[in-house]
Amino acid sequence: MHVVLVEPEIPQNTGNIARTCAATNTPLHLVEPLGFSLDDRYLKRAGLDYWEHVQIYRYESLDHFFQVNKGGRFFYLTTKGKIGYHEVKFQKDDFLLFGKETKGLPEDLIYSNYDHAITIPMAPGKVRSLNLSNSVALVLYEALRQQGFNF
Repeated sequence: MHVVLVEPEIPQNTGNIARTCAATNTPLHLVEPLGFSLDDRYLKRAGLDYWEHVQIYRYESLDHFFQVNKGGRFFYLTTKGKIGYHEVKFQKDDFLLFGKETKGLPEDLIYSNYDHAITIPMAPGKVRSLNLSNSVALVLYEALRQQGFNF
């Protein structure tokens, strides 16, 4: 599995996600622009001393990301999706794309790939979305469960 953060804004979320990636041996892909420096103390604190255990890739743009990862199977996490993440049959090299905390993924990206736009079910009218690091953990662990947690 691969976790992809598109223009993340909050260093603590990215740090927590990096920690989850370290715990699951999952590569972390960061698509710029980032809303923080990778030297940010909050980022480092949230990731604790696990940074050396995370395989991190950086891309200057979404176009760059897709160019480097041609042929991949991509899933776009969004509140606008109609397919629940629990309904997907994940494969071991799938890419899970998550958008920035304030806006999510670009709408044109979601709607041009709507058959792969997936969502986390939530009670209607309560909240707009879940915390990014919680969302990554939910979906990643379901995908890994399906693969037999073969780290």
